[in-house]
Amino acid sequence: MRTVIAGGHGKIALLLAELLTRRGDQVAALIRNPDHAADVTAAGAEPIVLDLEHATDDALLAVVKGADAAVFAAGAGPGSGAARKYAVDRDGSVRLAATAERAGVRRFVQISSIGAGEPPAPGTDDVFAAYLDAKTQAETDLRARDLDWTIVRPGGLLDVAGTGRVTLAPPPVARGDIPRADVAAVVAELLPATPTVGATLVLVSGDTPIEAAVAQLGVAKERAVQTD
Repeated sequence: MRTVIAGGHGKIALLLAELLTRRGDQVAALIRNPDHAADVTAAGAEPIVLDLEHATDDALLAVVKGADAAVFAAGAGPGSGAARKYAVDRDGSVRLAATAERAGVRRFVQISSIGAGEPPAPGTDDVFAAYLDAKTQAETDLRARDLDWTIVRPGGLLDVAGTGRVTLAPPPVARGDIPRADVAAVVAELLPATPTVGATLVLVSGDTPIEAAVAQLGVAKERAVQTD
């Protein structure tokens, strides 16, 4: 597969690029800062200097066209305000998905957040509430598109070694944390897993090996179809 990753210098994106290229896939990683190219190359991916917010439609199309899949892993990041959450976490995903449609790239995995699709908890600060709202709006946009999409809502992200064991299921799922390495491993497993198309999945640490957790989703979907 050739996969385009938006937010290519993010921690999850770099881990994902390494996993994908290690198994023989090709990865094009979109980055805004050319100084990040060396890190992307070290992960095995091809760095593409392109600002998702400001690049022309044709420039973005040229990068996405011919790929087998697209992953939205971008985010405004800590310290950014509410306006940046909407500009990156919502509008960036919308733009990548629209370009994937235009390019005929059907497979699309969106990294969202646990708490998206729900009212913010009492006491949530305005910026984090905007972040969740931006993720929710991005999910809503993606569900309306003619793409083979899967939405992943990770829990609290940890910079620790992955365990390889997760809970991966449609909501509701109890809140929890998840190593970024396990998020990357799950996305890598989901990309070729067509039975997960059309699924919104919460991801936290758990007891099920990642490969089995993804396989179980396919079994559950098949049983549901047989029941219907």
